[in-house]
Amino acid sequence: MRLATFNILHGSRHHGDEHVDPRLLADAVRELDADVLALQEVDRNQSRSAHADLTAVAAEAMGAVDHRFVAALAGSPGATWTAATGAEHPESAGYGVALLSRHPVAAWEVVRLPGAPVPAPWVFHGQRLPRLVRDEPRVAVAAQVELPAGGCVTVATTHLSFLTYWNRRQLAQLRTALADARRPLLLTGDLNMGSGPATRVSRLRSLAARPTFPAHRPAVQIDHVLADGRVRAVRAEACRLAISDHLALVVDLELG
Repeated sequence: MRLATFNILHGSRHHGDEHVDPRLLADAVRELDADVLALQEVDRNQSRSAHADLTAVAAEAMGAVDHRFVAALAGSPGATWTAATGAEHPESAGYGVALLSRHPVAAWEVVRLPGAPVPAPWVFHGQRLPRLVRDEPRVAVAAQVELPAGGCVTVATTHLSFLTYWNRRQLAQLRTALADARRPLLLTGDLNMGSGPATRVSRLRSLAARPTFPAHRPAVQIDHVLADGRVRAVRAEACRLAISDHLALVVDLELG
């Protein structure tokens, strides 16, 4: 089974790109050729991404038989940006994560991960002094994927806070939520932390050690595929594609 995780930067080529073409996302997804695809920073019905349903675009491109978009934020950035609850209209504007599969999904689970409760100081790249920033709520989605040879594997994806102390708390919360999930378990996504804290806090092992960020000169790994159970990586690579400031992390897996 080929698994890929990719922070797509809402389909844009780089930060500040104001002309998002969903066809570039479709091309990238076809290039990845994944059986199960985890996406982060996914838009639905946003003006900045041509009002497209980017999950549906990716699903058509890869030939997914099951897919699910889960919004962390509802509304539009700078306007009606609020924490999503899951009760929003299926076509309402949102921003979050998505999980897509060429194999049938027997069950889905959503785990909501609150943002930090108060503004926190943060030093952004290129700045000398910290600024107070308000953290965003996050979300994870897990799928019990039915394998062609029989059996199931649980695949989950998330995009955690960039606040160092808070993303570890979110990962621990997610670990608890997935404690009873069917094994093998694969946890994917942009965790906004290196492999050391990712494996230590999640208590899962890493299947791919590759720098994934920034795309033009990868220096750190913040995108991960973590595992528990009888699964091993046959091959792993980080792929630069036509969109995003992240590389996609792709792992060919042997299960059972």
